[in-house]
Amino acid sequence: MSEKKKASRPNPPQTQRRQPGRRSAMRPKPESIRDDYAGSGRLQGKVALISGGDSGIGRAVALHYAREGADVAIAYLEEDDDARSTAKAVEAEGRRCLLVRGDLGRRDRADAAVARTVAELGGLDILVNNAAEQHEVDDPAELEPAQVERTVRSNLYACFHLVRAALPHLGEGACIINTGSVTGSRGHKTLIDYAATKGAIHALTFSLAQSLAERGIRVNAVAPGPIWTPLIPASFDADHVARFGADTLMGRPGQPSEVAPAYVFLASADASYITGQIIHVNGGGHIAG
Repeated sequence: MSEKKKASRPNPPQTQRRQPGRRSAMRPKPESIRDDYAGSGRLQGKVALISGGDSGIGRAVALHYAREGADVAIAYLEEDDDARSTAKAVEAEGRRCLLVRGDLGRRDRADAAVARTVAELGGLDILVNNAAEQHEVDDPAELEPAQVERTVRSNLYACFHLVRAALPHLGEGACIINTGSVTGSRGHKTLIDYAATKGAIHALTFSLAQSLAERGIRVNAVAPGPIWTPLIPASFDADHVARFGADTLMGRPGQPSEVAPAYVFLASADASYITGQIIHVNGGGHIAG
């Protein structure tokens, strides 16, 4: 199907009541990996821990990593059905998949996620900080302290907790990949606290890259634009969902399968001279005017 024909199809209006959303309830379901994606062993024998790995971008990264030869641990909040579905798909690639349930905004849960990964999968080579939530407000005055605290804890504290727990296990050649966002670079009118955390994650990426370079640990980020994931119907009303991604140069939202290869690249030896960088995957950005 051509990009022009793809762009002409609106998303079906839909909403979900709770974040971070459920893949099983979406229509159409996001594409996690292309059938014709051919792994080439670029991550053979590696172990990756992916937060928010049950659905959306995290699920896509898990499947791509598995097809490239890595075993995967998936940390997720409470979406058991999506997590089990992702684990089954990883195992169908011939790789091991560990499921770790819990709120990574709590330091003890992040510590446990890393400890279980190392104990059950035999080490840790790749940490992907991907879990996040977002909440719309029409006016900055509507930003309640409880919401801001929850967003910061989920999106930012979890990164700090996982990095701190993972560092003793990350040797030379290991890497950390953070999920930033186009909003972290450009802001967002109604996702104010979310955009602030993503901007902080970009700065965290630059800072950790400087701090860990001498240890041979690379730190980079991927900054997606509008991607069709469960977080979208769980964040916006049905009309917004129907228009989601239409204001990009490509006229549509991206699929997780179109973002995950950037995570493969950054985790592989192909990116051995890349650290402190952000790869933007955003359909060309928003149309001006």
